[in-house]
Amino acid sequence: MSESTARLAVHGHFYQPPREDPWTGEVPPEPGAEPYHDFNEKITAECYRPLAERCLFERISFNIGPTLIAWLARHDPETYRRILEADRANVARGVGNAIAQSAHHTILPLARRRDRITQVYWGIQSFQHRFGRHPRGMWLPEMAVDLTTLEVLAEAGLTFTILSSEQVRGELTRGAGPYRVRLEANAYFTVFVRDRDLSNQVSFAMPSLGPADRWAQEVLRGRRDLTLLAMDGETFGHHHREGVGFLERLLHPQAAAYEVVTLTEHLRAHPPVEEIEVIQNTAWSCSHGLARWSTGCACTPGDSRWKAILRAAMDLLSEEIDAAYLDLAHGRVGNPWRLRDEYIHVVLGVMDAGSLLREFADRPFSTEVEQRLLRALQAQVHRQRMFASCGWFYADLDSLEPRLVIRQAARAIELIHEATGVDLSEGFRRALALARSGRTGKTGAQIFDEIWNSRPSGLQSESPPSRLSL
Repeated sequence: MSESTARLAVHGHFYQPPREDPWTGEVPPEPGAEPYHDFNEKITAECYRPLAERCLFERISFNIGPTLIAWLARHDPETYRRILEADRANVARGVGNAIAQSAHHTILPLARRRDRITQVYWGIQSFQHRFGRHPRGMWLPEMAVDLTTLEVLAEAGLTFTILSSEQVRGELTRGAGPYRVRLEANAYFTVFVRDRDLSNQVSFAMPSLGPADRWAQEVLRGRRDLTLLAMDGETFGHHHREGVGFLERLLHPQAAAYEVVTLTEHLRAHPPVEEIEVIQNTAWSCSHGLARWSTGCACTPGDSRWKAILRAAMDLLSEEIDAAYLDLAHGRVGNPWRLRDEYIHVVLGVMDAGSLLREFADRPFSTEVEQRLLRALQAQVHRQRMFASCGWFYADLDSLEPRLVIRQAARAIELIHEATGVDLSEGFRRALALARSGRTGKTGAQIFDEIWNSRPSGLQSESPPSRLSL
């Protein structure tokens, strides 16, 4: 097709939080997922597997969260294989169509810089482990952005990300772009800009749009630059049962009215020239900045003050876990933060934990000290998982998603106690006491107690890190 033909890219953000019980490594039955065991199984059957079977991953730009792809590798290896093959097919044609995602769907602008570095590094290492290459781009969870986050991405060797049209200032004279964003010291980072209105039509109004290719032909009429639709990948088959067929027809139009491209393919042919400005501390799913994941806002109904309390409790606990970890590592490990970053290779099962510790040891230490350090490093994984964005996304404290992150906190508390003798449970419980569910009336402290008191006893905490499934 010629340059005068409309071009369309579809990006799917595929993600599920770490649903595994942090003590057993298995996903427990989840109410609401019936007739399936849990939501990972349900959404795989409705979305991931049919998209993979119809080879639709090959035609889109996509990211798949490290926690989800680890689960697929273990529980649906055929779907996992097809997803990897979709990227390889694009690599064979010139450039892969998959991009990375930071590890645990943390709202990065709300995290400390060193945690952003860890999240980005773990996401890159997971991607390289799965796809066998370094990613060019990275998806920001909830598209939450500030310049510091873009600087962390650039320092990690990434070149682009995706934002939404309401998150940028400047003339979008090249449609979805790509565009340049100025960082410090006259450095630049590349962004693609999704069309919010069209993306939301697909996400929320699909049943009324009619045949996908006819809808696209109509909305793209007269456009000569790239148009980007970016949305949750679960839109196709899970949120909308007709979504798999809709996407298939969107990607294979019956008339040659537009050309379907991937973002990496388009970037290779059209490097960024024009500059736009990022509106900092914004996200694609909250019109109140980042309040949905921090102080609470009108995006969720009811009294959302519990979100600020949960956030403050998690922030305090993470500081205490870090202090205990640093105290244990002092005089034993030369660079404890770099050790934490490199621990991802143990979690992915490509490096022996003892070998990693010996690389970072200032001096030889006993088996007992080695086991304590390994428990503290496992605690750091759960401490990262505590900040999965879904814990704050929905309306009520006493629901599945906040319980997932509180469960991770409980496991981190237990591991750090075994590693250092420091008991952080009572302080965390007090910090949660003021948070209350508007639905059941339970406080955060009561929810923590339920999780804490039902945890398995006598579990060997030096269990294989692979059970963490990232």
